[in-house]
Amino acid sequence: MRKLSLLILGAAIGAGSATMVSQTSLLSGMSAVAASADTYRQLSLFGDVFEKVRTDYVEKPEEAKLVEAAINGMLTSLDPHSSFMDAKSFRDMQVQTRGEFGGLGIEVTMEEGLVKVVTPIDETPASRAGVLANDIITHINDEPVQGLNLNQAVDKMRGPVNSSVTLKIQRKEAKDPVVVKLTRETIKVRPVRARVEGDIGVLRVTQFNEQTYENLRTGIEKLTSDIGADKVAGFVIDLRNNPGGLLDQAIMVSDAFLDRGEIVSTRSRNAEDTQRFSAKAGDLTKGKPLVVLVNGGSASASEIVAGALQDHKRATVLGTRSFGKGSVQTIIPLGGNGAVRLTTARYYTPAGRSIQAKGIDPDVEVLQDIPEELKGKDETKGEAGLRGHLSNGGDKEERGGSSAYIPPDASKDKQLIAAYDLLRGVRKDATNTTARPNPN
Repeated sequence: MRKLSLLILGAAIGAGSATMVSQTSLLSGMSAVAASADTYRQLSLFGDVFEKVRTDYVEKPEEAKLVEAAINGMLTSLDPHSSFMDAKSFRDMQVQTRGEFGGLGIEVTMEEGLVKVVTPIDETPASRAGVLANDIITHINDEPVQGLNLNQAVDKMRGPVNSSVTLKIQRKEAKDPVVVKLTRETIKVRPVRARVEGDIGVLRVTQFNEQTYENLRTGIEKLTSDIGADKVAGFVIDLRNNPGGLLDQAIMVSDAFLDRGEIVSTRSRNAEDTQRFSAKAGDLTKGKPLVVLVNGGSASASEIVAGALQDHKRATVLGTRSFGKGSVQTIIPLGGNGAVRLTTARYYTPAGRSIQAKGIDPDVEVLQDIPEELKGKDETKGEAGLRGHLSNGGDKEERGGSSAYIPPDASKDKQLIAAYDLLRGVRKDATNTTARPNPN
């Protein structure tokens, strides 16, 4: 049987199915036949409605789009994370999880209808051509950007490796537009950013794609070398506003800090399909103290890592309650017709906790100072706030989201400062800081 990729996808990443037919009694067999006959009657009803729409709707509809919409309606009625992906959406998802694509190497955002450069990525066509942060891209291949959304603009800048694209840029200090012609290369997204903060190594993990573990391992090695192995006070693993990604990467990242024990289990409708994933010997940090930062935007794969390190008492989890996305989506390709994203299991921490619609409660809660204009707008709804979400799967009370605000100025980031103080053994004022027992 072909192995299916399991993804843990944030709020907001060959077909196979198994059918069990019970033969314990004639009654159960008859029930199955009755259910099947009823299902076929419903499918006949769908055919009747489809035919009516196809022949009598006021304008001629696209039949392929009608079928796709019907499939997507069926899937989205199950829960907020099951859906149908057409061929383009499936390709985009694969690009995202691979963490590499043919492009220019620019991180961009949308500002007043135009594309603004956040930063060019080092050693890419954009950085070599002199593209600068805060440049405004007004035209792509002589086509105006205004009127496009961000995804449409990004699609126009991405393309096959070695193909060319021309950008017209408006730069604040320049009178005339700057025109640059770039040749696309393979761009690798950096899901982990490592930096030194005195005697502390900071690892900011922004997503879980195919590059995450290798980036993390490289980052730990560089930080240890830069600080000095005997001088490292500890590491901060910053998972705030990380929406998740690949399950195997979440397992590998957790394993990077553990020597033994279960990391996570996934439990589906059938008990025999339960899977357990355990750590292998070898802690990349050699047992150095860890603080994991989470907030209301930390979801799924982030929660697997935080939950595993918390249950094993390997790290202190600090921040605010996480999102509560505790379900597994399996991506099932449909030939050249896209793919189905289907929720197939819940995941559980080593202590058997379901995070679904509940989240990870930090060991130490630290609230940020929210700017006046953002008060009331800084909290996520959390999984529990999504219509049609899966239940927790137990008797535990569901809980909504929490603040996802991170100050742009690191000197005002109370959660990051508290992490540094914790690793350095500095006692702080308890205002807005509440110690919590480790859940069992």
